Amino acid sequence: MEPNDTISGPAAAESQAVPAESPAVLAEQPAASRRPRPRGRTALLIAAAALLGISGGTAVGYGIQAERPPTPLPALSQAELAYPAKALPADKVPAPLPASQDRQVKTDGDLRKLLLDRPAGWSENKDADWLHDEWMAVGELARDFKEEDYMFEYFLESDIRRIAGASWVKGADREAEIRLVQFSSGVGASAADFAGGQRSYMGDPDEGAGNEGDPVKGSGEGRYYLYEVDREPGYEPFYRARAVMNRGDIMIEINLFDSRPISKKDIRTLAEQQLERL
Repeated sequence: MEPNDTISGPAAAESQAVPAESPAVLAEQPAASRRPRPRGRTALLIAAAALLGISGGTAVGYGIQAERPPTPLPALSQAELAYPAKALPADKVPAPLPASQDRQVKTDGDLRKLLLDRPAGWSENKDADWLHDEWMAVGELARDFKEEDYMFEYFLESDIRRIAGASWVKGADREAEIRLVQFSSGVGASAADFAGGQRSYMGDPDEGAGNEGDPVKGSGEGRYYLYEVDREPGYEPFYRARAVMNRGDIMIEINLFDSRPISKKDIRTLAEQQLERL
C-alpha cells in the first residue's frame, strides 16, 4: 500500500478497534502464557485404547463362538430322487411325439432338405464358391462381416452347429441366397440372438437398409427389407433385399441382388415360403 493510501469503511474501523500489540507488550507477558499447547498425545492414547478394545472384544467373541455347539443346517427342500428298479415294459413306454409336434426330429436330419426348393425359372449359381454341396463353413460365414475374427469367435462361443445354403440365378443379373444357420440343440436362444442382432442394425443407412422393414407373416419378429439403390458412375445400379428370421434353433437369412428394382413381393414370397418349409 502506498503511503498516501487510506483505509476506509468497515476494514478501517476494525483496524482501529483492535490495535496490534507492540513487541514490548508481548515481552511483558509471562513465558508460560505464550508456550504452545502440546497436541496429539491425547488423541493417540484414545486411538490406542479403542484398538485394544476392538482386538480384545474380537478375541472374546471368537472364544465364545468356539465353545458353542454346532448348529445343524436345515434339511434340503428337495426330496430324495427315486428311480424305478426296472425299466418300464415295452407296452407301457410312452409313445414318442409325432414329427408334427417334435421340431427336433425335423432339424436333426439332413438340414439341406429344409432348404426351399428352387423356384421355377431359377437355376443353380455355379459361381457360388462359398457353398460346398449346399454346406457352408463357419469361416465362410464369418468372412461376410467386417469384424471377421470377432464373428468367428462369436459363432464358436454360441455353439454353432452347421450351416446349409443355396444360391440361384435368374435372368441376367438377379441372384438369390438362402442360409440356414443352426445352433446346437437346446440353445435356441442363440438363433434368436443372432437374428435379433442382425435386425438391430438394419435401420442404419450406413450399415443396413436404412429402414425398419416389414414383418414376415407367421415369423414372430422376422422382417424383410429393401435397400436404397446403390449408384456409382460407370456401373449398373445395384439393388438388394434381405429377410432375417428364426425358427427354433435355426436362423434364416435370405438375400436378393439385381441390377433392376426388387419389389417387396419378391423378397416377402421367398421368406414366407422358406419359413413354411421349416
